[in-house]
Amino acid sequence: MTFELKPTTPAGEQLCAAAAELIATLRANADAADRAGVMPEESFKAAQQAGVTAAFVPEELGGWGLSSVYDWMMGIRKLAQGDGSVAIALNMHMGVTRGMALANSEGPLKAVAAGDMLICATATERGTDNLHPLTEAVANENGWLINGHKMFVTMSPIATHLAMNLRMRNDEGDYLASTMMPINTPGLVQQDDWDALGMRGSGSQSIKFENVQLPAQAVRKLGPWGEWSTQVLINRTLGNLTLVAAFLGIAEHAREEALRSLESQKRNGELVRENPGVQQAVGEMEIELTQCRGALAQAGRGVDDWLRNAIPNPPTIDQAHELMQSYQAAKWVVNRGAIGIVDKAMDLAGGGGFMAGNVLARLYRDVRAGPFMQPHAAVDIRRYVGQVALGLYPDS
Repeated sequence: MTFELKPTTPAGEQLCAAAAELIATLRANADAADRAGVMPEESFKAAQQAGVTAAFVPEELGGWGLSSVYDWMMGIRKLAQGDGSVAIALNMHMGVTRGMALANSEGPLKAVAAGDMLICATATERGTDNLHPLTEAVANENGWLINGHKMFVTMSPIATHLAMNLRMRNDEGDYLASTMMPINTPGLVQQDDWDALGMRGSGSQSIKFENVQLPAQAVRKLGPWGEWSTQVLINRTLGNLTLVAAFLGIAEHAREEALRSLESQKRNGELVRENPGVQQAVGEMEIELTQCRGALAQAGRGVDDWLRNAIPNPPTIDQAHELMQSYQAAKWVVNRGAIGIVDKAMDLAGGGGFMAGNVLARLYRDVRAGPFMQPHAAVDIRRYVGQVALGLYPDS
């Protein structure tokens, strides 16, 4: 048996146990949602009722007090063994609630614990990248006026609030900034245009912002627009490393389905599992799985260690780039490996795996979402990893 990954803290154990209990429910709802291209709302309600959405809320406010990024990854991985669409959507919410917990935002945290607050998040726009958002906040006498168009706003059809990055220009300069607003804010126009190859139950529609008025305190500066900063590097690493875990969970589900099919699958009266070619393919799948698990575990534990050291020793921007590099290397290994595992699972299942009614067909499409997710897309990762290794830390 390929080595298993386990949580390291009591809160992490709670999260993983709850996620494991949800797997059957998530799987039961996933295929119909995929076929219809809609969100499986019952799955999200079940996750809220199980306490998953309040994992980062301190215990005294009704949550579990999760703090480990590694354990966060383990929970997302378990959820993805049930439904990858649900896992990536809840990952966005958890990333925002982690920030709330660090900022001691008691009111919103209580709302999350009560199940009254579900947060979607986005940093994506067509024709640009995370450092150069074109959605812009312009100052006026009432605070800020927001205009723009965001894509891949995962979970937005059922969320209560939306968090995003944007551009903020004033007399002092040009900044990368963040904001959060209720999903029913006037001028926030949901486009209902999510129709994708995979992750069809994630509700990742686009949203337009048409003269959205926000108060002055609603927009927060992160750093210079178009440039990496220590804070942005750390934030993008933490929220996206855990997202990679979802693709490992999808691959693990595919492996499970393939091995189950081989228990009884016959050809010409003989068990297919006796075929040397099948045995070799299973061996290759196990090796890829071990590589994925090892890379993700190393990155997750490394991030927890890095964050603990950052408390007494504030990191430099170069050190933050090195943190980002470790995430990028793990992303490359896991995304490619997960695709390979699902591909082999399809081969092992035979022609039946190609049928729309077979769960492997959905997993095959869902796992392909991993490589293009920012930062960085597959065509950019290797260059960035090499730049940091050479000490050529990029500014943007």
